[in-house]
Amino acid sequence: MPDPRPDRGLIKPRNMLNERDHKQLKEKGISSETLLEQIEWFKQGFPPLRLDRPATAGDGIRQLEPGQLKKMASFYDDQSSQLRVEKFVPASGAASRMFKELFQWRELLMAGVETEALLSSSGSAREFFERLHEFAFWDELVLAMDKDDLDARHLLDNRNYLPLLDYLLFESGLEYAFLPKALIAFHRYSRELRTAMEEHLVEGAYYACDQKGNVLIHFTLSPEHIGRFRARLESVQEQYQKRFMVQFTIRHSVQKPSTDTIAVGPDNLPFREKDGSLLFRPGGHGALIENLNELEGDLIFIKNIDNVVPDRLKEQTILYKKVLGGLLLGLQQEVYRWLQRLDQGALPVEDYVRAVDFAVEELCIDSTVFPADPQPGSQVLRSRLDRPLRVCGMVKNQGEPGGGPFWVRDPETGASSLQIVELSQIDMDNALQSGLVEKATHFNPVDIVCSIRNYRGEVFDLNQFIDPQTGFISHKSKDGQELKALERPGLWNGAMAGWNTVFVEVPLITFNPVKTINDLLREEHR
Repeated sequence: MPDPRPDRGLIKPRNMLNERDHKQLKEKGISSETLLEQIEWFKQGFPPLRLDRPATAGDGIRQLEPGQLKKMASFYDDQSSQLRVEKFVPASGAASRMFKELFQWRELLMAGVETEALLSSSGSAREFFERLHEFAFWDELVLAMDKDDLDARHLLDNRNYLPLLDYLLFESGLEYAFLPKALIAFHRYSRELRTAMEEHLVEGAYYACDQKGNVLIHFTLSPEHIGRFRARLESVQEQYQKRFMVQFTIRHSVQKPSTDTIAVGPDNLPFREKDGSLLFRPGGHGALIENLNELEGDLIFIKNIDNVVPDRLKEQTILYKKVLGGLLLGLQQEVYRWLQRLDQGALPVEDYVRAVDFAVEELCIDSTVFPADPQPGSQVLRSRLDRPLRVCGMVKNQGEPGGGPFWVRDPETGASSLQIVELSQIDMDNALQSGLVEKATHFNPVDIVCSIRNYRGEVFDLNQFIDPQTGFISHKSKDGQELKALERPGLWNGAMAGWNTVFVEVPLITFNPVKTINDLLREEHR
């Protein structure tokens, strides 16, 4: 990828940073040059992407026939048992966003708002309290309150909701407000509760198991959650191993301090804490490209922690995971074959044409990047094929928030490539660009399988394929003061902009995220 970073000469470190700042930077593993580049991004802003058109069925998104599904899933089963398959599950965030409305209701009740008034003004509050006993965590909540001689059922029947909220959210009870989503009880079965983390274990047993029965799963976690995560895992791992006759190898990593980004004030100068130290903020999920970059799997599945379903709905999820994996492995074999041929020199004309046709038709690479002459064209072909490869499931747009699949035009070359794009990357004030968004038919559920090894078996340096111009600036506040925060190119957005990308339509049933607590009341989570 080109390196269009801002001019490093605009600000000198000595004009902005003191000795204490340099020590803080060293402790975090961030260079002063990196900090200054980030400040230049604040000044210049990130350019919006130039959408060419939405990716649609037949134009960037594949639709597979039933026969193809069976064939690709079978191919995956045959090939994957010999490979190191790994699940990569971003699970760093706390579940606090799930409970945002619960905190609001609690504040209203504490302020003396009548229960009936709350239920009348908020349909989500009415649904939550009327169906509280249906949540998977209800029995745990009852037990937690029983220990303090509180009758949860009686309180619920009498609409005394404040104690119920306190025991659900805080340390007196389940402490859900302070747990990661991985440790929230999502589903209730006849004899057990399963957290989101456990549902990923079960999924992994079905499609990420090698011929020796090993299942590799990697979770990204926040440091404060590691202890509880490991404790829960240790309490359940053996029973799942016995049930599915597998051996789990569960690893975790944290977002690196070196991927944090500087915050600035309205004047674009570093925002300082009350003690004078620099304020850094997490760089968003794009920072996890560093975690992904340290994996060594032959095949890696990426899926968010909250997108899981109970066993009765897992069949389609497992099928399409194998389909995406089978499709990738088939494409990978063809890519490796052509790269091995290119090791021998420029391709003959007929072979060059066939290879370019494969790149254009199967990998959706813009035909305009390939010269007609095989002599220079073979080098271009090599550079375009020798990249990480990802196959991404896309679901039909049902009004869910999130990024979507688009053809994006490169401002320098004019060539288009398939990208997953967030609304924040688009100039929605541009009528032409916003019109293309309106025409989009699919969105991104984060259902990705990828290959991060080249044809020689070496792991790619994934940092070489990031588009640094695809970051995002947001406006926040701290201690009553305005600040601006910078997010790195998103993990499946700009962080993978230079990958070879294939989009496949998958059914909506494979996408069931839990963004708010009431999402767990959906039929798909019952």
